[in-house]
Amino acid sequence: MKIGLYFGTFNPIHVGHLTIANHMAEYSDLDQIWLVVTPHNPFKKKSSLLDNHQRLEMVYRATKDYTKLKPSDIEFNLPQPNYTINTLTYLQEKHPDYEFALIMGEDNLKSFHKWKNYELILQGHDIYVYPRISEGTVETQFDGHPKIHHVAAPIMELSSTFIRKSIKAGKNIRPMLPEHVWEYVDQMNFYR
Repeated sequence: MKIGLYFGTFNPIHVGHLTIANHMAEYSDLDQIWLVVTPHNPFKKKSSLLDNHQRLEMVYRATKDYTKLKPSDIEFNLPQPNYTINTLTYLQEKHPDYEFALIMGEDNLKSFHKWKNYELILQGHDIYVYPRISEGTVETQFDGHPKIHHVAAPIMELSSTFIRKSIKAGKNIRPMLPEHVWEYVDQMNFYR
């Protein structure tokens, strides 16, 4: 089974995240997409980041009606600060029968050469890239790389930051969140 790992703080998860994850599940050779909730970095100022388990709950609510999408708390128990290579190594040991791939926006591919052990990641894992509107260019070493697959997913220009600011300002952002997530955010009075 081939699993695509879609990392994010998901603070909150919104229809853009869900659209990309579902597109990867339906229009690539990935069998499942695991939405990996990245834990709060204890070395960073907390600001408006909700508790790890509240964000995991939102991802669970957003994905429960999608058979190919799964919430994952795999990084919650790994030492912090954590690097993607450590998560991949841990998952490969825990699930030797699965093949793990990374899902990232084109904006992240532009800085991928700065990631810890990016060469090792590329040796052992495919990377599925979805389009993003962003500045800069992709390193030429990644042009036509056999492990890097560009997937023509919809361009989603929606951010969790925009949603949090809008909720704080009293705007109705209900269409931007999956219904079960909106109900939870509203019920818990998040971001107000």
